[in-house]
Amino acid sequence: MSMIRTTKLLIGAMGAGFALPVLTTPAFAADAVTANAVKDCPMAQAPYSIDSPLIDVLINPAAKAAAAAELGESFTGLNPFLTGTKAPTFSAIVSLRGVFSSGQAGPPKDPALLARLDARLRQLPVSSADQLARCARYDHEPADPRPSGKGLHVLVFEKINGFLDVKSVGAAREALMGLAQENGWSMQVTDKGGAIRPKVLARYDLVVWNNISGDALTLPQRRALKDWVEHGGGFVGIHGAAGDPATFWDWYTDSLVGAAFLGHPANPQFRPATLHLEGEDPVTRGIPTQFAMTDEWYSFRANPRLKGVRVLATLDEASYDPPANLRMGADHPIAWKHCVGRGRAFYSAIGHPPSSFADANYRRMLTQAVEWAGKPDPGCAK
Repeated sequence: MSMIRTTKLLIGAMGAGFALPVLTTPAFAADAVTANAVKDCPMAQAPYSIDSPLIDVLINPAAKAAAAAELGESFTGLNPFLTGTKAPTFSAIVSLRGVFSSGQAGPPKDPALLARLDARLRQLPVSSADQLARCARYDHEPADPRPSGKGLHVLVFEKINGFLDVKSVGAAREALMGLAQENGWSMQVTDKGGAIRPKVLARYDLVVWNNISGDALTLPQRRALKDWVEHGGGFVGIHGAAGDPATFWDWYTDSLVGAAFLGHPANPQFRPATLHLEGEDPVTRGIPTQFAMTDEWYSFRANPRLKGVRVLATLDEASYDPPANLRMGADHPIAWKHCVGRGRAFYSAIGHPPSSFADANYRRMLTQAVEWAGKPDPGCAK
């Protein structure tokens, strides 16, 4: 698996600013574009705009020059953490609008200035070379993982184009492999988008999105995942699978996961908090109705309960004191499940520090979530 060393970005509220480390990333390599390059990524032909992934603006000289002309030093002086041009990079999960309208890079900019920049960007042509450059972070590699045993067939997906935290991904993978051994699951791990196709998915009962950050699937891969889930497949999302400041696939955010990330506390980033389980459910069976953990606690832009999910666990905000602009109030869901057509989806925002995967309560929740997502649920048979 190809991974890079990285440094964790401490994300405060959207609008409260980021604590940004210094990080340099290599520039986009034009010679990496070959005759076999991906050409069907979702935003290949989209107009440039202030809502484009920032990476797409950065790899086009004209778009980058337009942003510099309108925003001046606020743009040219961006922290290098935000300006990587080779995935995985944080620039794949933010947009100019997000960075400059919410105060992530200094005081929020005048909406009129941003509107002028947006209009200027939209006038730029999108050439075939631009399309190839945008699609360079996707792949059609013919990955062909196959279950190797009995029990549940679990595919763990780890293609990350956005923020990559090697320790978090590794700890989750290690925990899942241990749980697979304990419970007799047949598990395979892949970081290739080419594995998300009908022929491969048909072999599996569920997929686990292990801290996936950044848009990772081409258009055919998106269709394959959506069709497979809606026709009875299972999905388990862990932590960063719903932790991007900007997302570019509405079905994934709104229907599969059911919530959009707002932010998490910083200084300190990891805080002890009390969790409350809600009612009885097979996913939380045998877990105390109240327990404490230390983690990086996500807040969401809207309560996923409004989308009809079955909330399994909530956070007691008084126990970890989030800043005012991250407070969701007395009802702060942190883990939930729901039906997606005939399929099943579970998401847990727990799981940034490796210590979370050693917690007996969380290991039990993950085990039972995989068991639920991997088997037909009569309540999802529509």
